[in-house]
Amino acid sequence: MKSLTGLHHVTAIAGPAQENLDFYAGILGMRLVKKSVNQDDPGTYHLFYADAAGHPGTDLTFFPWSHMAPSRLGHGLATEVQLTVPLGSLDFWGERLARYGVTVGAVETRFGDRVLPLADPHGLQVALVEAAEVTTRGFEPWTQSPVPVARQIRGLHGARTWQRDRAASGWFLTSVLGFTEQRTEHDWTRYVLGEGGPGRVLDVRETPDAHRGAWGTGSIHHLAWRVDDEAHELEVRSAIETIGLRPTPVIDRFWFKSVYFKEPGGVLFELATDGPGFAVDEEAAHLGESLVLPPWLESQRAAIERGVPALTYPPVVEPSGSPSASEIR
Repeated sequence: MKSLTGLHHVTAIAGPAQENLDFYAGILGMRLVKKSVNQDDPGTYHLFYADAAGHPGTDLTFFPWSHMAPSRLGHGLATEVQLTVPLGSLDFWGERLARYGVTVGAVETRFGDRVLPLADPHGLQVALVEAAEVTTRGFEPWTQSPVPVARQIRGLHGARTWQRDRAASGWFLTSVLGFTEQRTEHDWTRYVLGEGGPGRVLDVRETPDAHRGAWGTGSIHHLAWRVDDEAHELEVRSAIETIGLRPTPVIDRFWFKSVYFKEPGGVLFELATDGPGFAVDEEAAHLGESLVLPPWLESQRAAIERGVPALTYPPVVEPSGSPSASEIR
Protein backbone atom coordinates (compact mmCIF):
# COMPACT_ATOMS: atom_id res chain seq x y z
CA MET A 1 0.00 0.00 0.00
CA LYS A 2 1.25 3.48 -0.84
CA SER A 3 1.79 5.56 2.29
CA LEU A 4 0.29 8.94 3.03
CA THR A 5 2.11 11.85 1.41
CA GLY A 6 1.97 14.44 4.20
CA LEU A 7 -0.36 16.74 6.04
CA HIS A 8 -3.30 18.03 4.01
CA HIS A 9 -4.72 20.42 6.60
CA VAL A 10 -5.07 20.88 10.34
CA THR A 11 -8.41 21.99 11.78
CA ALA A 12 -8.69 23.70 15.17
CA ILE A 13 -11.39 25.25 17.35
CA ALA A 14 -11.38 29.03 17.74
CA GLY A 15 -13.22 31.67 19.69
CA PRO A 16 -14.84 34.65 17.93
CA ALA A 17 -14.36 34.46 14.17
CA GLN A 18 -13.29 38.08 13.73
CA GLU A 19 -10.47 37.69 16.25
CA ASN A 20 -9.37 34.54 14.44
CA LEU A 21 -9.33 36.36 11.09
CA ASP A 22 -7.44 39.32 12.52
CA PHE A 23 -4.71 37.03 13.88
CA TYR A 24 -4.16 34.55 11.06
CA ALA A 25 -4.62 36.90 8.11
CA GLY A 26 -3.63 40.16 9.78
CA ILE A 27 -0.69 39.18 11.99
CA LEU A 28 0.51 35.85 10.57
CA GLY A 29 -0.22 37.06 7.05
CA MET A 30 -1.87 33.89 5.72
CA ARG A 31 -4.53 34.19 3.03
CA LEU A 32 -8.15 33.41 3.80
CA VAL A 33 -8.72 31.09 0.83
CA LYS A 34 -12.19 29.83 1.73
CA LYS A 35 -14.94 31.31 3.84
CA SER A 36 -17.53 28.61 4.31
CA VAL A 37 -19.43 26.85 7.12
CA ASN A 38 -19.00 23.66 9.05
CA GLN A 39 -20.93 21.22 6.88
CA ASP A 40 -22.08 19.25 9.93
CA ASP A 41 -22.99 22.43 11.87
CA PRO A 42 -23.89 25.08 9.25
CA GLY A 43 -24.54 27.67 11.94
CA THR A 44 -20.79 28.21 12.38
CA TYR A 45 -18.08 29.27 9.99
CA HIS A 46 -15.33 27.09 8.61
CA LEU A 47 -12.41 29.40 7.80
CA PHE A 48 -9.45 28.17 5.72
CA TYR A 49 -6.05 29.91 5.75
CA ALA A 50 -3.27 28.87 3.40
CA ASP A 51 -0.82 30.13 0.80
CA ALA A 52 -2.20 32.27 -2.03
CA ALA A 53 -3.37 29.25 -4.04
CA GLY A 54 -4.63 27.09 -1.16
CA HIS A 55 -2.26 24.23 -1.96
CA PRO A 56 -2.85 21.02 0.02
CA GLY A 57 -0.38 21.00 2.88
CA THR A 58 -0.48 24.76 3.45
CA ASP A 59 -3.94 24.86 4.99
CA LEU A 60 -4.83 25.66 8.62
CA THR A 61 -8.59 25.78 9.21
CA PHE A 62 -10.90 26.75 12.07
CA PHE A 63 -14.35 26.16 13.49
CA PRO A 64 -15.12 29.34 15.52
CA TRP A 65 -17.15 27.71 18.29
CA SER A 66 -16.83 30.63 20.69
CA HIS A 67 -19.50 29.18 23.03
CA MET A 68 -17.21 26.27 23.97
CA ALA A 69 -15.15 26.17 27.15
CA PRO A 70 -11.37 26.26 26.79
CA SER A 71 -9.78 22.95 25.89
CA ARG A 72 -8.30 20.64 28.51
CA LEU A 73 -4.78 19.49 27.78
CA GLY A 74 -4.32 15.74 28.04
CA HIS A 75 -3.67 12.53 26.16
CA GLY A 76 -5.67 11.64 23.08
CA LEU A 77 -5.33 15.10 21.53
CA ALA A 78 -3.14 16.85 19.03
CA THR A 79 -1.57 19.57 21.15
CA GLU A 80 0.34 21.81 18.73
CA VAL A 81 0.36 22.74 15.06
CA GLN A 82 3.69 23.59 13.44
CA LEU A 83 4.06 26.02 10.53
CA THR A 84 7.11 26.23 8.27
CA VAL A 85 8.89 29.57 7.89
CA PRO A 86 12.02 30.27 5.81
CA LEU A 87 15.48 29.76 7.23
CA GLY A 88 16.72 32.79 9.13
CA SER A 89 13.28 34.32 9.68
CA LEU A 90 12.61 33.64 13.37
CA ASP A 91 14.12 36.95 14.50
CA PHE A 92 11.68 38.75 12.19
CA TRP A 93 8.78 36.71 13.53
CA GLY A 94 9.76 37.14 17.17
CA GLU A 95 9.89 40.91 16.77
CA ARG A 96 6.65 41.07 14.79
CA LEU A 97 4.69 38.94 17.25
CA ALA A 98 6.05 40.85 20.24
CA ARG A 99 4.90 44.15 18.69
CA TYR A 100 1.37 42.81 18.58
CA GLY A 101 1.44 41.48 22.13
CA VAL A 102 1.31 37.82 21.11
CA THR A 103 2.33 35.30 23.77
CA VAL A 104 5.66 33.97 22.52
CA GLY A 105 8.10 31.51 24.07
CA ALA A 106 11.86 31.35 23.77
CA VAL A 107 13.40 29.97 20.59
CA GLU A 108 14.06 26.23 20.97
CA THR A 109 15.97 23.62 19.03
CA ARG A 110 13.91 20.53 18.22
CA PHE A 111 15.37 17.66 16.20
CA GLY A 112 17.92 20.09 14.78
CA ASP A 113 15.39 22.77 13.77
CA ARG A 114 15.01 26.26 15.27
CA VAL A 115 11.47 26.66 16.59
CA LEU A 116 9.50 29.61 17.98
CA PRO A 117 6.49 28.51 20.07
CA LEU A 118 3.53 30.86 20.52
CA ALA A 119 -0.13 30.89 21.48
CA ASP A 120 -2.88 32.38 19.34
CA PRO A 121 -5.58 34.65 20.88
CA HIS A 122 -7.71 31.66 21.89
CA GLY A 123 -4.93 29.52 23.34
CA LEU A 124 -4.02 27.31 20.39
CA GLN A 125 -0.39 26.21 20.63
CA VAL A 126 1.43 27.08 17.41
CA ALA A 127 5.11 26.67 16.53
CA LEU A 128 6.99 28.40 13.73
CA VAL A 129 9.73 26.09 12.43
CA GLU A 130 12.62 27.26 10.28
CA ALA A 131 13.21 24.97 7.31
CA ALA A 132 14.42 25.04 3.73
CA GLU A 133 11.94 25.13 0.85
CA VAL A 134 10.27 21.82 0.01
CA THR A 135 9.09 20.28 -3.26
CA THR A 136 6.49 17.92 -1.81
CA ARG A 137 3.86 20.66 -1.89
CA GLY A 138 3.41 23.87 -3.82
CA PHE A 139 3.78 27.34 -2.40
CA GLU A 140 2.47 30.54 -3.91
CA PRO A 141 3.17 33.78 -2.01
CA TRP A 142 0.28 36.10 -1.27
CA THR A 143 1.19 39.49 -2.67
CA GLN A 144 -1.34 41.31 -0.47
CA SER A 145 -0.03 39.80 2.75
CA PRO A 146 1.28 42.22 5.38
CA VAL A 147 4.27 39.86 5.73
CA PRO A 148 7.08 40.18 3.15
CA VAL A 149 7.29 37.26 0.73
CA ALA A 150 10.74 36.29 2.02
CA ARG A 151 9.29 35.79 5.53
CA GLN A 152 5.86 34.34 4.76
CA ILE A 153 4.61 31.09 6.27
CA ARG A 154 5.19 28.30 3.74
CA GLY A 155 2.59 25.86 5.03
CA LEU A 156 2.13 23.14 7.60
CA HIS A 157 5.31 21.70 9.07
CA GLY A 158 3.87 19.06 11.39
CA ALA A 159 1.98 18.50 14.61
CA ARG A 160 2.42 17.18 18.15
CA THR A 161 0.21 14.75 20.05
CA TRP A 162 0.03 13.43 23.59
CA GLN A 163 -0.61 9.69 23.94
CA ARG A 164 -1.27 7.53 26.96
CA ASP A 165 0.46 4.60 25.23
CA ARG A 166 2.92 5.63 22.55
CA ALA A 167 3.57 2.04 21.48
CA ALA A 168 0.01 1.48 20.24
CA SER A 169 -0.07 4.69 18.25
CA GLY A 170 3.47 4.18 17.01
CA TRP A 171 2.64 0.72 15.70
CA PHE A 172 -0.37 2.11 13.85
CA LEU A 173 1.59 4.99 12.34
CA THR A 174 4.41 2.78 11.08
CA SER A 175 2.55 -0.44 10.20
CA VAL A 176 -0.62 0.99 8.68
CA LEU A 177 -0.09 4.59 7.59
CA GLY A 178 3.48 4.32 6.33
CA PHE A 179 5.36 6.50 8.83
CA THR A 180 8.91 5.80 9.93
CA GLU A 181 10.02 6.24 13.54
CA GLN A 182 12.95 8.64 13.30
CA ARG A 183 14.26 9.18 16.83
CA THR A 184 13.39 10.30 20.37
CA GLU A 185 14.47 13.57 21.94
CA HIS A 186 13.42 15.07 25.29
CA ASP A 187 10.37 12.79 25.77
CA TRP A 188 9.20 13.35 22.18
CA THR A 189 9.39 10.68 19.48
CA ARG A 190 9.37 11.89 15.89
CA TYR A 191 7.55 9.97 13.16
CA VAL A 192 8.00 11.02 9.55
CA LEU A 193 6.55 10.31 6.14
CA GLY A 194 9.13 9.75 3.42
CA GLU A 195 12.32 11.54 4.35
CA GLY A 196 10.51 13.84 6.75
CA GLY A 197 10.82 17.59 6.68
CA PRO A 198 8.10 20.22 6.21
CA GLY A 199 4.60 18.79 6.05
CA ARG A 200 5.63 15.24 6.92
CA VAL A 201 6.30 15.34 10.67
CA LEU A 202 4.35 14.02 13.67
CA ASP A 203 5.83 14.23 17.18
CA VAL A 204 4.38 12.00 19.89
CA ARG A 205 4.83 12.29 23.66
CA GLU A 206 3.79 9.49 26.00
CA THR A 207 1.86 10.90 28.98
CA PRO A 208 0.52 7.91 30.94
CA ASP A 209 -0.25 9.97 34.05
CA ALA A 210 -2.11 12.78 32.28
CA HIS A 211 -5.89 13.08 32.22
CA ARG A 212 -7.79 12.52 29.02
CA GLY A 213 -7.73 15.69 26.93
CA ALA A 214 -10.91 17.44 25.84
CA TRP A 215 -11.76 19.58 22.86
CA GLY A 216 -12.52 23.26 23.41
CA THR A 217 -11.47 26.66 22.18
CA GLY A 218 -7.76 26.62 21.55
CA SER A 219 -7.55 22.92 20.72
CA ILE A 220 -6.83 21.06 17.50
CA HIS A 221 -9.93 19.23 16.30
CA HIS A 222 -8.28 16.89 13.80
CA LEU A 223 -5.22 16.24 11.66
CA ALA A 224 -5.91 15.60 7.97
CA TRP A 225 -3.43 13.58 5.92
CA ARG A 226 -2.96 13.75 2.16
CA VAL A 227 -3.88 10.96 -0.22
CA ASP A 228 -3.49 11.31 -3.97
CA ASP A 229 -7.04 10.58 -5.03
CA GLU A 230 -10.11 8.60 -4.06
CA ALA A 231 -8.58 5.27 -5.11
CA HIS A 232 -5.62 5.88 -2.79
CA GLU A 233 -8.03 6.98 -0.06
CA LEU A 234 -10.07 3.80 -0.34
CA GLU A 235 -6.91 1.69 -0.19
CA VAL A 236 -5.79 3.36 3.05
CA ARG A 237 -9.32 3.22 4.45
CA SER A 238 -9.43 -0.53 3.85
CA ALA A 239 -6.13 -1.02 5.69
CA ILE A 240 -7.47 0.96 8.66
CA GLU A 241 -10.69 -1.03 8.75
CA THR A 242 -8.80 -4.32 8.50
CA ILE A 243 -7.09 -3.78 11.87
CA GLY A 244 -10.42 -3.16 13.60
CA LEU A 245 -10.74 0.62 13.58
CA ARG A 246 -13.93 2.21 12.30
CA PRO A 247 -13.33 4.77 9.56
CA THR A 248 -16.30 6.67 8.16
CA PRO A 249 -17.45 6.17 4.60
CA VAL A 250 -15.96 8.59 2.09
CA ILE A 251 -17.58 12.00 2.65
CA ASP A 252 -17.73 14.55 -0.16
CA ARG A 253 -16.51 17.90 1.20
CA PHE A 254 -16.73 19.38 -2.34
CA TRP A 255 -13.14 20.69 -2.33
CA PHE A 256 -11.78 17.26 -1.35
CA LYS A 257 -13.05 13.82 -0.32
CA SER A 258 -12.68 12.83 3.34
CA VAL A 259 -12.55 9.79 5.60
CA TYR A 260 -12.42 10.26 9.39
CA PHE A 261 -11.25 7.88 12.10
CA LYS A 262 -9.62 7.87 15.53
CA GLU A 263 -6.16 6.38 15.75
CA PRO A 264 -5.55 3.97 18.65
CA GLY A 265 -4.76 6.76 21.14
CA GLY A 266 -7.96 8.67 20.35
CA VAL A 267 -6.63 11.52 18.17
CA LEU A 268 -9.05 12.28 15.34
CA PHE A 269 -7.42 11.79 11.93
CA GLU A 270 -8.75 12.46 8.46
CA LEU A 271 -7.74 11.26 5.02
CA ALA A 272 -8.22 14.02 2.43
CA THR A 273 -7.69 13.93 -1.32
CA ASP A 274 -5.56 16.55 -3.02
CA GLY A 275 -8.36 17.60 -5.37
CA PRO A 276 -10.43 19.09 -6.75
CA GLY A 277 -9.19 22.05 -4.67
CA PHE A 278 -10.41 25.46 -3.60
CA ALA A 279 -10.54 27.02 -7.09
CA VAL A 280 -13.31 24.66 -8.20
CA ASP A 281 -16.02 27.15 -7.17
CA GLU A 282 -14.18 30.50 -7.00
CA GLU A 283 -11.78 32.34 -9.25
CA ALA A 284 -8.26 31.98 -7.90
CA ALA A 285 -7.88 35.76 -7.67
CA HIS A 286 -10.94 36.05 -5.42
CA LEU A 287 -10.59 33.10 -3.04
CA GLY A 288 -12.09 33.73 0.38
CA GLU A 289 -13.88 36.96 -0.48
CA SER A 290 -17.45 35.60 -0.32
CA LEU A 291 -19.33 33.05 1.72
CA VAL A 292 -19.12 29.85 -0.32
CA LEU A 293 -21.39 26.88 0.32
CA PRO A 294 -21.31 23.39 -1.16
CA PRO A 295 -24.24 22.81 -3.54
CA TRP A 296 -26.27 20.80 -1.01
CA LEU A 297 -26.36 23.76 1.40
CA GLU A 298 -27.28 26.44 -1.15
CA SER A 299 -31.00 26.09 -0.37
CA GLN A 300 -30.20 27.14 3.22
CA ARG A 301 -28.09 30.17 2.24
CA ALA A 302 -30.46 32.84 3.55
CA ALA A 303 -30.74 31.22 6.99
CA ILE A 304 -27.00 30.53 7.13
CA GLU A 305 -26.09 34.12 6.27
CA ARG A 306 -28.41 35.38 9.01
CA GLY A 307 -26.84 33.02 11.53
CA VAL A 308 -23.14 33.75 11.09
CA PRO A 309 -21.55 37.07 12.12
CA ALA A 310 -20.35 39.55 9.52
CA LEU A 311 -16.58 39.47 9.05
CA THR A 312 -14.44 42.46 8.14
CA TYR A 313 -11.19 41.95 6.30
CA PRO A 314 -9.54 45.08 7.69
CA PRO A 315 -6.29 46.81 6.89
CA VAL A 316 -3.51 45.70 9.19
CA VAL A 317 -2.82 48.43 11.74
CA GLU A 318 0.66 48.53 13.19
CA PRO A 319 0.93 48.86 17.00
CA SER A 320 1.74 52.57 16.57
CA GLY A 321 -1.78 53.04 15.25
CA SER A 322 -0.90 53.87 11.67
CA PRO A 323 -1.77 51.48 8.82
CA SER A 324 1.10 49.40 7.49
CA ALA A 325 2.41 49.96 3.99
CA SER A 326 1.02 46.63 2.82
CA GLU A 327 -2.59 46.38 3.93
CA ILE A 328 -4.88 43.41 3.70
CA ARG A 329 -7.47 44.35 1.09
